[in-house]
This record gives sequence, structure tokens and C-alpha cells, in this order.
Amino acid sequence: MTTAKDLFIIAMEPGPERAVGQGDLSLALAGAELIDLIGAGAVTVDGDRIVPGGPSAPDDRLLDEAAARLTRQRPYERIEDWLWRRGRDLSAAYQTALEEDGELTRRRSGRLPFGAERVEPVDTPARRRAADRREEGEPVLAALASAVGLDGERFDEEPDPDGEPGFDRETDPDEEAGPDQERVPDDEPGLGDEAVTTVVAAVHDAVMELEAVRQRRTIESAAFANLWRGP
Repeated sequence: MTTAKDLFIIAMEPGPERAVGQGDLSLALAGAELIDLIGAGAVTVDGDRIVPGGPSAPDDRLLDEAAARLTRQRPYERIEDWLWRRGRDLSAAYQTALEEDGELTRRRSGRLPFGAERVEPVDTPARRRAADRREEGEPVLAALASAVGLDGERFDEEPDPDGEPGFDRETDPDEEAGPDQERVPDDEPGLGDEAVTTVVAAVHDAVMELEAVRQRRTIESAAFANLWRGP
């Protein structure tokens, strides 16, 4: 399992925290992928630029896809731009992949067959590994979880259902529709790594920018409604 998959799994855990906005989660998943690519030696970070390395991405379909989408011409891509470009619909891609792998299941709330449907993790070694990383306070996963509000303190308002990152930040971001305990490797990059710290900071900034876009739209919509309503 990868950091991105661990992050998605803990985001799907039922609990008292508010649901994570899909746009916020997609940005954090793109950052998690980049951190795993740094750990694998597939990329390095030069300032705020992503410098591709050798073809050494971990054996994971979505990470392979991420590595294939890296910009390999100078001046290379800025981390912030990567988060918005790679993040497009990324949470949906991870949900599909984890459902196909049997890591997620769909359940209906309540006893009625037509109750609201939600996606929940299945009790697997991957889920236990993700839970262990969170409970142990593994710094990278904790920082990414905090960025999207999984500590229960990130946002006061309900997440925007149209919150998928969109890459033209002035438009609607989502117009388009034992052996069982796998441990985190000791050499996994952490927040002591400058490149990882840079990526985590960029994720926080991008999530804050997305929230600012939401708030601006709310203000503009309210002003438009008042205009039509009249005095």
C-alpha cells in the first residue's frame, strides 16, 4: 500500500469527524503520491520544482500513472501546479481502485434498503496498516490528514460538494461530473526530509486556496441572490 491509499482509507473511516471535501482529498492524494515518488527515488525536488529521476516508481498502478504524467522537460513543473493538475478527479480514481481491490465496500445507513449509501473500508491488513500509521502519529500521514481536516479541526463549514480541484481556480472545480501487519519501512521519507516538508506545505497552501475559492463563490452567490431579490 502507498501513502495515498492509506490516506484515502482513513478518510473513509466512519467516525464523528466531518466528511472530507473531495477537492481537498484529491489535492492531498496528489501530494501523497509525490512523497512516495520521492521515497522511491523517482523524483527529486529542486526548490519548488519536481525533477524526474529514474524509472523507479513503486509497484503500484496509480503511482505508475503518476510517474508517467510527470513533466520531463525543463524548467519542470512546480509542485503547486502538479497538485492541481494531477489532483483532478483523483479521489474518484482511488475509490475505484480500492473498491476493485476489495479494500472498500458500499453500505447503506439505517435498516431501510433505500437508505443513504456510503463507502467504508473493509477489515483488511491494508486497513489495519493505515490505522496503525495514524494511531502512531506517523508524521507524513498525520500532516496530510490534518491538511484535509481529519483531525476534526480543519474546517467549520460543510465540505463543498463541488469541491474537486479544478485547475482553473476561477471556475467551478468540479463541473465534470504478524504477517497481516505490514509495517512502514524505516527509510520511508518523513518530515525531516526537506523535499517532503516542501510538498506537505504546498498541500496545505493548495487546500487553503481551494477553501478561499469556495468562500468567494459563496459571497458572490449571496450577492447575486440579493440583487434579484431586491430591497
